[in-house]
Amino acid sequence: QVQLVESGGGLVQAGGSLRLSCTASGRTFSSYAVGWFRQAPGKEREFVALISRNSDILYYVDSVKGRFTISRDNAKTTVYLQMNSLKPEDTAVYYCAAKVPGGTFYSTWNYPHWGQGTQVTVSS
Repeated sequence: QVQLVESGGGLVQAGGSLRLSCTASGRTFSSYAVGWFRQAPGKEREFVALISRNSDILYYVDSVKGRFTISRDNAKTTVYLQMNSLKPEDTAVYYCAAKVPGGTFYSTWNYPHWGQGTQVTVSS
């Protein structure tokens, strides 16, 4: 079992940066790939980025490639999402989630453990 807590959200102007953190409790953290998802008002939750257990595999949704960077520090049981060049369309609640082996990386069905979310608001 693993519990996840996100932090680092806030209000930023377009073009600005934020770094989100996802800190996990539980000794099994390093055995999970971890993904970031986001959900804007009235929209479905969408995949943003994923990092594998040992950071050798990274995936990003096309809309954030070149602007967002996912990383992890297993010693600190923390996954980060560095978000640069933010746009108003990045406004959403951001969630981190731990993924079970197998299944697609972009489907929420393959992530049984979720944090509570952190709000990111980008003003124009």
